[in-house]
Amino acid sequence: MRILLVEDDPMISEVVAAGLRDESFAIDVVSSGNEALPAFRAQHYDIVLLDLGLPGQDGFSILAELRQSDSPVAVLIVTARDALEDRLQGLNGGADDYIIKPFELSELLARIRAVLRRNAGHGSPLLSNGELSLDPIAHQACVLASQQTTLLSAREYALLEALMLRPGRILSRSELEDRIYGWGDEVESNAVEFLIHSLRKKLGREAIKNVRGVGWLVAKNG
Repeated sequence: MRILLVEDDPMISEVVAAGLRDESFAIDVVSSGNEALPAFRAQHYDIVLLDLGLPGQDGFSILAELRQSDSPVAVLIVTARDALEDRLQGLNGGADDYIIKPFELSELLARIRAVLRRNAGHGSPLLSNGELSLDPIAHQACVLASQQTTLLSAREYALLEALMLRPGRILSRSELEDRIYGWGDEVESNAVEFLIHSLRKKLGREAIKNVRGVGWLVAKNG
């Protein structure tokens, strides 16, 4: 899962980025409004964390441009502006949620997960395709037939989550890398294959299917 953080306060962006990476998100950071849209256009993101008071282009105008372009990306406004009119402007302007600084990282994570569940059409906090379930809080996967539960590493979780959010859809190597690694992360040429091999050892060979020359998927059952 890849996130774009648009935040001009370096202390906040450093803490938030570190916390999100610890929770298996790939995260990229820009510090001005003028950098936000070029970054967004250059890379696929699942969610944008958007401050409002930014140098250059402000957050409301960035939000407006995203929605005028019909982008379906989830947008969570993260700001110190707590006035009702600002909250209404943000939510009515197309933001999926609005969180006021200061906040606890645990609340931000809960709101991110809730927004991503809604956008993916999942009501339950657990992801399931009928064969596996994935717990985003505990980072555990469960083989439903045997009820065997396995703890996943951060990148194992990130890769499996990308597939579980889209059961039945093939994701290529580059699409999976985009959801696992942020800017500046070193990506080895066989990293995706290594992670899939590790997940299959833990969950069974048929848990993740390969479509030769195209990519990988998890089955869509039910």
